[in-house]
Amino acid sequence: MTKMKKTVNASRRAFLTKSTILATGGALTALAGSARAQLSSCQATAVRYHKIYDVIVVGSGFAGLAAALEAAQAGRSVLVIDKMPVFGGNSAINGGAVAVAGSPLQEKEGIVDSPELMFKDMLKAGRGLNDKDQLKILVSNTMAAYEFTLQHGVKYKPFVQHFGGHSVPRTLQTVESSGAGITRPLKESAAKMGVIFRSRCKLESFRLNGEGRVVGLTVRDGYRFPDEQTGQIRHYGARYGVVMCSGGFSNDLRFRKMQNPMLDERVDSTNHPGATSECLVQMLRIGATPVQLDLIQLGPWSSPDERGFGYVSQFNTISGFPNGIMVNPRTGHRFTNELADRKEREEGILAQVDEKGDPLYPICFTTLEGAKQAQSLGHALHYGVAWQFDSLDLLAAHFGIPYDVLTEEVDTYNAAVARKGGDRMKKDVSRAVPLDKGPFVAVRVWPKVHYVMGGVQINMRTEVLNAADSKPIPGLYAAGEATAGSHGGSRLGSCAVADCLVFGRIAGASVASSSAVGDVFDVEGI
Repeated sequence: MTKMKKTVNASRRAFLTKSTILATGGALTALAGSARAQLSSCQATAVRYHKIYDVIVVGSGFAGLAAALEAAQAGRSVLVIDKMPVFGGNSAINGGAVAVAGSPLQEKEGIVDSPELMFKDMLKAGRGLNDKDQLKILVSNTMAAYEFTLQHGVKYKPFVQHFGGHSVPRTLQTVESSGAGITRPLKESAAKMGVIFRSRCKLESFRLNGEGRVVGLTVRDGYRFPDEQTGQIRHYGARYGVVMCSGGFSNDLRFRKMQNPMLDERVDSTNHPGATSECLVQMLRIGATPVQLDLIQLGPWSSPDERGFGYVSQFNTISGFPNGIMVNPRTGHRFTNELADRKEREEGILAQVDEKGDPLYPICFTTLEGAKQAQSLGHALHYGVAWQFDSLDLLAAHFGIPYDVLTEEVDTYNAAVARKGGDRMKKDVSRAVPLDKGPFVAVRVWPKVHYVMGGVQINMRTEVLNAADSKPIPGLYAAGEATAGSHGGSRLGSCAVADCLVFGRIAGASVASSSAVGDVFDVEGI
């Protein structure tokens, strides 16, 4: 049995033990002189703290909730803050799909999978830019993360899905087809355990003691996004540390363009309005190491006919891409493997332009039978962002696709489906349905900014590392999209939820097991 297999087997019995998780990080160490000077320059004068907690978690998505639950389970008092009026962030509005290597549903369906295979898939998609040690921890603990969600009441659909870039079907999805199917039960469990939640509470800056340790936050309490002058300035102390689960910056146009000028006003985002960069900037101000901030992923399943994540995204990932094909509307030809990794599909779609460089929005379609598991299809049809046709010729006529070319593409594809292999685009069609009879359902496709692979650098304890000396910034932890490492150059679909859950739990366990800063707070009642 390989080392990785031993690890995942252990994770099925229990979450990574403290000897596995915590021994890798070592004790918190003092910062180097140059880093200390940088930290002290960001330090404010002494203040009276309005409230003191053991742990403060910034962000209420998958990673933040997992961290809060682990810290609370360890007996720590926990505050979770979120600047928005509702909790959950991007986690609550995503598709609720999580990659799990070796799940019971895979075994039931005869799907052979392993952490090693998931590791290879993610490394390939990430173009080798992944932090391999971080990636090993992630893939070895997807089963533990899955079982963790079950313990807190999350419910999944009774089948496995095949997302692009994965060698085998390994994606499980909540019955709601939404990340809210995970965030709601996790938040309810956390609240029952005594975790305090404060919405409209925006991080302004970190509070540091004389040794450069993060001991709390200055916030705007009562903040009204996006008015930066709203809210009352308050100070909250954290005896054990602060965990940053603040997400990415896909909807921060200014900061996004600084990293990639191509992602300007013309490119929409699937993220919620509050997916901005200020928490990342505050970590950088106290010395955190930025990694791969220009690696920003576009979701290849989005539609130009609706704003944000929308209904088409879920239709494409569940049905359109695995059970259908995507063609250029002018030529009628396929141009990419519909189940390739996101970067490959994104580049293929963006190449479909006319002589002036204007988009020729590709058409993705399947049969009504192939779309039967897409819960969002009814809404997509109702709002006019998907169309249904009784026959292929009607579909072709509607979008102006050359019918003879389209028919040839469909016949070639159906032949590959019939023999369960040999698709000319190298798509895995072993589980696909044939496009042999209507009704057909179709959507238009164009990528949107979706995910930031880069962020701050962390160690295997999830401690944020200082750029000056690569040592931990004492009292500061991070997990989820705020960090870099697991995904490298391109993230595979459904791996972000697993990443957030696995490292969020590690962050909660790490901060809870650290040494308290001591009774140095001057407390003022709220």
